[in-house]
Amino acid sequence: MALDGIVTRAVVHELQACVGTRIHKIHQPTNHDLVLQIRGGGTGGKLLLSANPTYPRVHWTEQSFINPLEAPMFCMLLRKYCEGGLIEAVRQIENERIIHIDIRQRDELGDISFKTIIIELMGRHSNIILIDHATRTIHDGIHHITPAISSYRVVMPGVPYVSPPDQHKRNPLAIGSEAEFADALQASPPEGAESAQGEEVTPRSELPPEKLLVAALSGISPLLANEIVLRSGIAAQLERPEAALWPAFNDMMSAFRAHQYAPAITTAENGRSAFSVTELTHFQGQVEPFNSISLCLEAFYGDKAQRDTVKQRVSDLIRFLQNEHNKNVKKLEKLKETLEEAKDADKFRILGELVTAYMHGIKRGDPWIDAVNYYDEEQSTIRITLDPQLTPSENAQRYYRKYTKHKNSLAIVAEQMERTLEEMAYLASLLQQLESASLADIGEIREELVEQGYLRDRSKRGGKKRKSSRPSLLCYTSSDGTPIYVGKNNTQNDYLTNKTAAPSDTWLHTKDIPGSHVVIRAAEFSDATLEEAAMLAAHFSQARSSSSVPVDYTLVRHVKKPSGAKPGFVIYDHQKTLFITPDEQRIKGLASQLKS
Repeated sequence: MALDGIVTRAVVHELQACVGTRIHKIHQPTNHDLVLQIRGGGTGGKLLLSANPTYPRVHWTEQSFINPLEAPMFCMLLRKYCEGGLIEAVRQIENERIIHIDIRQRDELGDISFKTIIIELMGRHSNIILIDHATRTIHDGIHHITPAISSYRVVMPGVPYVSPPDQHKRNPLAIGSEAEFADALQASPPEGAESAQGEEVTPRSELPPEKLLVAALSGISPLLANEIVLRSGIAAQLERPEAALWPAFNDMMSAFRAHQYAPAITTAENGRSAFSVTELTHFQGQVEPFNSISLCLEAFYGDKAQRDTVKQRVSDLIRFLQNEHNKNVKKLEKLKETLEEAKDADKFRILGELVTAYMHGIKRGDPWIDAVNYYDEEQSTIRITLDPQLTPSENAQRYYRKYTKHKNSLAIVAEQMERTLEEMAYLASLLQQLESASLADIGEIREELVEQGYLRDRSKRGGKKRKSSRPSLLCYTSSDGTPIYVGKNNTQNDYLTNKTAAPSDTWLHTKDIPGSHVVIRAAEFSDATLEEAAMLAAHFSQARSSSSVPVDYTLVRHVKKPSGAKPGFVIYDHQKTLFITPDEQRIKGLASQLKS
């Protein structure tokens, strides 16, 4: 379900708790998102304002955000005009996806100013705009709209604010009778109103009931319209469906007018999910209710939005690591070819000894010599090629040198192959870590690549360098209350295994599969805890979608990091192996938190 006008109404009702509070801090973690830290009046928390083109939303949040070293200009502007300001009102415009937050602030000179933050939640056209409350002049917007982009309005500093185009729809919450409802559905929009997008307009009289509701009423999404149609009991398209739709429509709108909401996420068997603020009888699946619309939106959007942001941030790292991996594949192929050639080393030693044995019969200038190969059981005769420019002794030494070169290359190539395979395993582990990385993890992985010499240190170019701190570990609590720690990248893995874990703790890792280090922080624990820890090791590995994943476990005292080994690499012994199939629902049921 898209965030429609009804959901926006529920959000604004919940945000009335902000009225009378102050904006303590403002951050802009991404190009689309703002986070306001609210304090006062017994209310506090982080308020997320997102103009993400895919996931626009406004709600309270508990997520952790990584802020840039230098705040963007729009964030600095908001800090100037809104930080420390008092929130005087939170309003929804009609029943549209537009929220106004009115702020009163006293500046450094003691003068009082009134500003309004406007959040327009309109898909790819979403925006966050700061305007002067009195003059309606735009200070700035998180996304600029120039005349080249839109001929209808401009969102740039110094120009008057113009609301988004009117959709010419009726506010469903203002309809109080069946006659008004019928009039709203039957009314034709002003000429050219709906064709402004350049699309062919279907007359409302020809629309099916669910599309008619969406076309005629503001803030009604297709999901909500389908629910009204189902509750009304319309089995087929009627010529005049208003009378049949009215009872279901009126009951639903009456509940919304009284702010009676039932936030929930419904997940169908095919994995498709939808959220709503009312019961969805037409959308069958597992229903997860929430105590507030913010919790519902956070659960539905938070993971998706963060994963998209992470994908954008890691795309260059993934390309780089894949290129490095491909380089190593080609290098390994060449080393294998060299190794095959080097296996003939003994052949050159034999040829050198035969030339030495037959040296009395060789003259300078001979192109070859036929000799009995006394190393062969059948004593066969072989023809040995000679260099006519060399003496018999020099020809023998030439074959000895080839023997020595190939023999030495065997050890060198074997060592290079081992290093190449280790590097390929290391790169594979980094690619696996990026699949489940958070924004904080990406920074640690990038720093690791800089330390290992794969990437340049961009912080040396005059910018501020983030102070290194102890990595935050993901801590789960098993079903019997035992803490289970997970390292999601090599920095965290090293810190967990080598600095945090006690020798008597139990260490787990997928067998011969890139994955996370997992530690059970207890000397004694139940079989259920061991199974859950193994499930986490499989979940945070390259085999997370597989079944019967082999997971090794041993005491931490039996885990060692070889000198000079790459980050995250360890050797271990005294291990036992169990086979586990990750259960997503069971993992979600384990309480988790970040710990430093």
